[in-house]
Amino acid sequence: MLVIVGYVVVLGAIFGGFAMAGGHLGALWQPLELLMIGGGALGAFLVGNTMKSIKATFKDLPTLLKGSKYSKDSYMELMALMYELLGKVRKEGLMSIEGDVERPDESPIFSKYPKVVGDHHVVEFMTDYLRIMVSGNLNAMEIENLMEVEIETHHHEAMVSSHVIAKLADGMPAFGIVAAVMGVVHTMESVGVPPAELGMLIAHALVGTFLGILLAYGFVGPLAALLEQKAEEGTKMFQTIKVTLLANLNGYAPAMAVEFGRKVLNSTERPGFTELEEHVKQKR
Repeated sequence: MLVIVGYVVVLGAIFGGFAMAGGHLGALWQPLELLMIGGGALGAFLVGNTMKSIKATFKDLPTLLKGSKYSKDSYMELMALMYELLGKVRKEGLMSIEGDVERPDESPIFSKYPKVVGDHHVVEFMTDYLRIMVSGNLNAMEIENLMEVEIETHHHEAMVSSHVIAKLADGMPAFGIVAAVMGVVHTMESVGVPPAELGMLIAHALVGTFLGILLAYGFVGPLAALLEQKAEEGTKMFQTIKVTLLANLNGYAPAMAVEFGRKVLNSTERPGFTELEEHVKQKR
């Protein structure tokens, strides 16, 4: 929703200011300029990216119209789930969670936390390392190194669409210049027409530069920034799981391990100590 609101503000400020200054909005309506800029940018987008990157970008773009799925409630559910799993391990041993880890969709513990189960990447990351802990083949340092590599890989993949859109935005002013140059060429070949018509042709040519810059910084560029922020939010979930599990591996009780995970969160989503404790008790 904020994307649409932002676009309305951009259009209102730019075109409203132009109209208030006495400009004629009809002069800015140049569909052929939009065709040259948009078509050129789309072609460059297809040439400069692999099919994997293109698919990832088109998959991520619709999510920008939705709010963040990583809310305070989501993090509280995650930590409550981990507290319950680690508490079961502390009471009954690591082998007691083998069934939960192998079949989380059938686990009575995981079923209490639909917001976590709904994100298969988070569930897969958590169960993979719980499975490694059950097997007992790696120590805490080795598991930490493996986690860092996987989180880095996941973050790199999540940032692909952001990088792609950012490069597209960087190129749009240049395509605006191309469209303007084409307009200038058309103007120069029309020398001899009445001054009024010549002025219109020059104005049309300048619209190309204007549209290229407006689309780059008012429309496409902000999408890249928003995609980057969403990727950062997703990474925070993995970091919370990592810190919590490592704290447990180092001998801390489930309540303290979850506290380690709570400290990883941004202040805007981090629950208070008492708030999280009460939430955990309600879920048990």
